[in-house]
Amino acid sequence: MKYFTINELTKSATANRKGIDNTPSALIKERLEALINNVLDPLREKWGVPIIVTSGYRCPALNKAVGGASGSQHMKGEAADIRTVSDKPEDNMKLLKCLMTSGIIWDQVICEYPDSKGNPNWIHISYKKGGKNRMKKTTCKNGRYINGIKY
Repeated sequence: MKYFTINELTKSATANRKGIDNTPSALIKERLEALINNVLDPLREKWGVPIIVTSGYRCPALNKAVGGASGSQHMKGEAADIRTVSDKPEDNMKLLKCLMTSGIIWDQVICEYPDSKGNPNWIHISYKKGGKNRMKKTTCKNGRYINGIKY
């Protein structure tokens, strides 16, 4: 864990505001470490500048509070939502392209709520420790999940 920490992937303003304990179990911590070591740190290394994690682990109560999917990989410690420091959709697309061409193995990447040019508002990335990583590409537009990503 060179660039990211477990604390960074478990902090939540919503949890703090609502008094939700988002402390991960030992198993969740292992999965978060795998996500950091196998995806987030290597991506940060290739990207060359900081990457912002906007959401990482979410306990079931927090996941419900933020309207997350009932089977979200965030609840397993396998996913993070990321964006660039600028948070410009066109820069987020550059980060997504960096990931897609990096050779990094991941389970699922979602281009979240793209603008009219297809640039993501943020990127969801997941990794399964000890499991089969599908390299699944998805776009979430207007709350609907569509197979594939256009870039």
